[in-house]
Amino acid sequence: MGNSRGRLAVLVSALALASAGCGAERQDADAPSGEFEIEVTDASFPAKQRIAEPATLRLEVANRGERALPNLAVSVETEPRKAGQAPVAFAQASDEPGLADSGRPVWIVDEGPAGGGSAYDNTWAVGPLGKGQSRTVEWKLTAMETGSYTVAWRLAPALEGDFELTGGRTQGEFVVTIADDPVPARVDDDGDVVRGEEAGR
Repeated sequence: MGNSRGRLAVLVSALALASAGCGAERQDADAPSGEFEIEVTDASFPAKQRIAEPATLRLEVANRGERALPNLAVSVETEPRKAGQAPVAFAQASDEPGLADSGRPVWIVDEGPAGGGSAYDNTWAVGPLGKGQSRTVEWKLTAMETGSYTVAWRLAPALEGDFELTGGRTQGEFVVTIADDPVPARVDDDGDVVRGEEAGR
């Protein structure tokens, strides 16, 4: 989003106009407006991953402004490989007809941000963020498809509203390559199987 208006505002405004024409109360009557100063102070996601290997996408978010964020929202989109296809959070759109879910997972989301559910498939709302507060937003994932992918993220102070973001970084992307090399594994002293980076220790 940077310093531009939130893209979600376009959809919300259109819905509000349609409701107003029917004499209904505006659906975005309580939505936030104006400027919010938030930024991601640190962002991480391993650039090289392997099939079946756990990985964590982590964003450290800080509220630098004088206003509290009503409901910090983070959208994630994986760039589609084919032109014209819609981006999906941690997946690629599938051309196969008849599928209930058109997204083909690139990563399985083992655990999303706490309290992060929303009506949007690619957006997590993680709750209020007060003045001067910071929060870690993270997804625990497991890679499922080989290849190179670009995963983009962006912030918003709420799911709805006509707002503007000022200050530091509010969007970015990761370029990730997933290889089909086997994940390192070993049996520890307790007889448990240890996988991933810890297996090499």
